[in-house]
Amino acid sequence: MTHEEQRRCLIRELLSEDTRYQGIAIPEDAQGQRDLLRALMNVRPPMPAGEAFLAVQDEYLSNQRDMEGVVDVRSLPSLLCDERLVLWQGDITTLNADAIVNAANSGMRGCFRALHSCIDNIIHSKSGIQLRLYCDKLMNQQGHEEPAGQAKITPAFNLPSRYVLHTVGPIIEGRVTRRDRDLLASCYRSCLELAAEHGLESVAFCCISTGVFHFPDQEAAEIAVKTVTGFLQSPSSIQKVIFNVFKDTDRRIYQRLLGPSTAAEAAR
Repeated sequence: MTHEEQRRCLIRELLSEDTRYQGIAIPEDAQGQRDLLRALMNVRPPMPAGEAFLAVQDEYLSNQRDMEGVVDVRSLPSLLCDERLVLWQGDITTLNADAIVNAANSGMRGCFRALHSCIDNIIHSKSGIQLRLYCDKLMNQQGHEEPAGQAKITPAFNLPSRYVLHTVGPIIEGRVTRRDRDLLASCYRSCLELAAEHGLESVAFCCISTGVFHFPDQEAAEIAVKTVTGFLQSPSSIQKVIFNVFKDTDRRIYQRLLGPSTAAEAAR
């Protein structure tokens, strides 16, 4: 099958799973089809899928991943302050780090809002429905929602990374408290400890608890940098930590905290 044929096949299969979708027509344009496929994956409950469906999905997502391009973390310039640190602006789901960090919700099964822009939604969309099924199994075994400040590790499935580290950050309602700060630091520390337990060498962090969780960007970055640099003071398997930012404002905040990545930047 061509890439478009794979996409249409997946959409048809997902539409057939729910009688409420019977009147939905597949769009003719590629972007409309991509949006519909992602939306259907987003709202799909964690229920088994057939091997044939998963085989088509995996081929489709891996082809999509390769077309969008994979960023080799070994090619990213280290910061002058510490060669183990990297500041990189872009889509974390394109990095081939040993692990990328997902800012999850307490349900730990992904974002169920169709086409939502949060990192949890995007990671699950690009990884494939196996990630939700894997997370669902973990959470059913746990028997309760995930507390803030901890971390879980899962395979990355169709992402270029090997693993995903899922952590739930504190949700800010009003002023930031000492407990909020401690929980956010625990998110970073728990991810690093779990990565080290599995012998991983590279970890890419998103900006945990900012955005819809409302942790102030500046203070969140300060906690992230302090916690990561503190962890790196002790020996572990981790050789590279990427601070991944998406917004220009976050990039400038981290640049002020960490300094330039090259001598040319320092000379500006």
